[in-house]
This record gives sequence, C-alpha cells and structure tokens, in this order.
Amino acid sequence: MKDMTVVVFGGSGFIGSHLVARLSEDGVRVIVPTRRSERAKHLIFLPRVEVVEADIHDDAALRALLAGRDAAINLVGVLHSKRGTPYGPQFKRAHVDLPRRIVAACAAAGVKRYLHMSALGAAADGPSMYQRSKADGEVAARAEPAVAATIFRPSVVFGPGDSFLTMFARMQRFLPLVPLACADTDFQPVYVGDVALAFSRALADPKTRHQVFPLGGPQIYTLADLVRLAGRYSGHPRPVVGLPAALGRLQALLFELLPGTPLMTRDNIDSMQVDNVVDPAIQATTYASLGIVPTALEAVAPRYLAPHERFDDFRARAGR
Repeated sequence: MKDMTVVVFGGSGFIGSHLVARLSEDGVRVIVPTRRSERAKHLIFLPRVEVVEADIHDDAALRALLAGRDAAINLVGVLHSKRGTPYGPQFKRAHVDLPRRIVAACAAAGVKRYLHMSALGAAADGPSMYQRSKADGEVAARAEPAVAATIFRPSVVFGPGDSFLTMFARMQRFLPLVPLACADTDFQPVYVGDVALAFSRALADPKTRHQVFPLGGPQIYTLADLVRLAGRYSGHPRPVVGLPAALGRLQALLFELLPGTPLMTRDNIDSMQVDNVVDPAIQATTYASLGIVPTALEAVAPRYLAPHERFDDFRARAGR
C-alpha cells in the first residue's frame, strides 16, 4: 500500500474526505482532482495528498490524471436530477457516463484496479431514477475487461460532516414538529469510517477484485427513528408526524419548486418505496472478509450532533 498512488474522484466530499484521510494514514499517495481547489483545501494538510484542478468529465484530463497510477477510486454521486427515462441527465452524467469514462481512461493508462461507489438498492428495475442510474453505473464500472472493478453498495452513510442526520438535527432546531414522508421505511446506516476502511482494505487485497460489497451498520431503524435520534442527540427533540403517501409526494414536489437544493424530491420518495437494508447473511460475510466490526450509530452520532461538541470543519471533513 505504501508504494501505491491512487486517484480519488469525489475525494473532497463527505465520504471522500474521510477516505482520503484513511489512505493518507495508510501511507498511500493520493491524487484528488477537483474543478476548484478551494473545495478541497481541507485536504492539503494531509501527508501524501495532492489536490489537482482538473475537469474529470474530459477524457484527455482523465488520461493525464491516471497515467502512471496504481488504482482509481470513484465516489462521485448526486442525489437529485431533472426527471427523465430511465433517469435524468444529472444522474446519467455522474453515475453512468463518468464511471464509463474513468474505466476507459484506466484501460488506456494501464491502471488495473478500480473501486466504485454504488448504492444499496441499485437495480435496473428500481422504482427511482437514482437506483436505476446506480445500477447502470455498475455496468459501466465493469465495461473494461482489463480493469478489475470492486463495487461497494452502502446504505445511508452517517458521520461527522454528513448531510443526513445533520440535516434532520438542524430541521428540529427551527421546526415545532417534523412532517415526514416514508416514515416507516427501514434503513441500515453505516458509519463513514467503516466505509473508508472497507475501501482501504479492499484496495490492499487483490482477492476483492470483481466483488460487490453491500455495506450496512449493525442495526436497522425506520426513518422516523433516525429523525427522533437526530433531534435527541442535537438537543432539540421534536414530534415526528408520518405523512400519508399522497401528502408526502406533494410535500416533495413543493420542495422541488423552492430555490436551492431541495430537502426532498419525488425521486427520493420513489427510492424509499423499498427498505434500504442488507441481508444479514451477506452482511456477516462482507465484514468478515474485510476484517471490519461495524460501528454503532449510538457510539458516534451523539458526539458530532451535540451542540456543545461540534467538530470543526477541518476535523469533520478530513475524518479526524
């Protein structure tokens, strides 16, 4: 591992920041491409990490980034897109076109390892555009026979710097109650540190090539349970009111019409028509093969959601 040089696409984001910190600790040299280096300034103090300004959707730029490297890791993903069939253009560009371009550039540069972030619930016939695009992204990840892909399918990821539990905690600071669509949908939240460790362990182990790893935490919660926990840990517990399906969909549509990034979309509602959990037998096999003991949400969330123990931005985003 210490002699490896790895390009991490999406390395400045929530999961990417934790993974880059992990790889840095492992002695790996990490290249983090970004359109604007300002977005990755929290990573420049990490040993063996280089931030490079580049357009990752440009084939020539990809080939230059990957020349002489040992592996590529792709964490790029978006949660929202314009609507389309089978999915909208933003999903297509980020989840399907980009991995196809990356593995083609890997093949051209002689890079034989590719680690790909998918999502639990990815399915070609899934109810949401997000799930269908993630499934086609997995197909794209395997498009080059000379490049061995390892695919990860996490449930919702929590940890310092997340946009899931933190969002629900902030909402309860200002709202008297939380009207919630799909309140009974099950999730199996996985700690961001465990996700980073899974990528690191797989990178070091050639036997993980061509494998798919579903990643979930040690416990299953309904969405309503998670919202309540976020409120309690942040010191602002509020009543959670489950919405009927039609009203929840109307709420999502209204969010879509508001300026800025929506809190919820109709496609998010579609994703939550199926539970986001891992089969227990597969879960046990996955973590045993990677040598990981999954971290409980209750062991981590109170520390970063509590008002008096907030992580500063660098520590939260760099996984410290």
